[in-house]
Amino acid sequence: MEFISYALPQTAEPRQEPPVHPVWTMKTLKKTCGNMATQIGIAAIAGIVFGLIVGEWASNLQFIGDLFIRLIQMSIVPLVMASVIFATGSMTGTGVGKMAFRTFKWMLSFAIIAAVLAVALSILINPGGGQVFTGEIDSSLQKEAAQQSKGWQETIVGFVSTNIFEAMSSGSMVPVIVFALLFGMALNRHVQKTENRLLVDFFDQAQQVVLITIRLVMYIAPIGVFALLASLAGDVGFAVVTTALKYLGATLIGVIILTLLFVIVVSVRTGLNPWKLPRKLAEQTTVAITTTSSAVTFPTVLKNTVEKVGVSKRCADFALSIGLTMGSYGAVLNYTIAIMFLAQAGNVDLSAGQIIMGMGLAILLNMGTITVPGGFPVVALFLASALNLPIEAVGLLIAVDWFSGIFRTFLNVNGDTLVAMLVANASDEIDRDVYAETGKKAAMA
Repeated sequence: MEFISYALPQTAEPRQEPPVHPVWTMKTLKKTCGNMATQIGIAAIAGIVFGLIVGEWASNLQFIGDLFIRLIQMSIVPLVMASVIFATGSMTGTGVGKMAFRTFKWMLSFAIIAAVLAVALSILINPGGGQVFTGEIDSSLQKEAAQQSKGWQETIVGFVSTNIFEAMSSGSMVPVIVFALLFGMALNRHVQKTENRLLVDFFDQAQQVVLITIRLVMYIAPIGVFALLASLAGDVGFAVVTTALKYLGATLIGVIILTLLFVIVVSVRTGLNPWKLPRKLAEQTTVAITTTSSAVTFPTVLKNTVEKVGVSKRCADFALSIGLTMGSYGAVLNYTIAIMFLAQAGNVDLSAGQIIMGMGLAILLNMGTITVPGGFPVVALFLASALNLPIEAVGLLIAVDWFSGIFRTFLNVNGDTLVAMLVANASDEIDRDVYAETGKKAAMA
């Protein structure tokens, strides 16, 4: 009896212990991220209103927004590298080649369609006609654009870096992806030969840790968005938009047409209900249009594509990582419209060959760098100098770049998810129960 009397308290004691660190569970993180779209939306509206009220003083908040962007950017290179290496290294058979071919096929096809559509819209709408430009362009921007002006051969050679660590430190994503693809294929062969998955598991775990790091940073996303938009509204205001309505309108119409085309192609190829897409893409859309950065939105896109759309993790890792730098359809559309705008504003008659060259440059530029806020001025000046277009006309494009950046980023991030669906569908790697939410409904019942 003495043994029983002492044993009972011992068996009951562990039940009274609180769980260890409950705040850091994945369930808590997902719940927090689930409300993030609403929080960021409210912060964006509040930031614009605040900036318009206080005026130029709001520019003092810019550093907070810049800090938020940098906190996200610092994790993008290791996240993309780990994702590509894991996705490539864990494939079996001929999976790497087939998935790479499908990914590049869809991305290049939609990029070409975006460029052609941009030319057609520019001819119809004539966004640069009748514009008058004043003011000077920052000389440092002109110098930087001149340094980047090089032939297509040099551009392609630049896709391969002689020093991968230098490419990582400078944020040159294409060389990083090329290295990750080669490393992943070598790792894949090593695993098949030795059956040792230690490195594959390492990169899988590294990716998960980086994702959690970024999700922790996302706790301050509403503050960062508030500061960014308050500074913008206080410094620029909205009056400048009225002088570029045709340019912004052409970009918006192009984004709407391409988005509809994406959705139609995806619904026809996959047979999935397109009416479910808006709610599934709502969170990443909110982050995209408030930060105007595909890089900042990437972790949210990766999470939603797997957890809400149902694309397999390995397919999402591969297709979305490649799409981050090579699937910027909104950028291709906007860059091509910018070329036509500059020509029309300067009364320059572009030949068919020059238009095709401009379209090619827009597609190549979309592959060159990761999409972050503030990169458009250099791109616009580069295009103007490469095609001998009036540099003076770039001023207005730079002034309204944040607004056109909203349209670009919206199509970039959502287009990547839709391409990932097409790639996954070809190898039957879409969980249709996740997409239809049947499993969730069954659990709730």
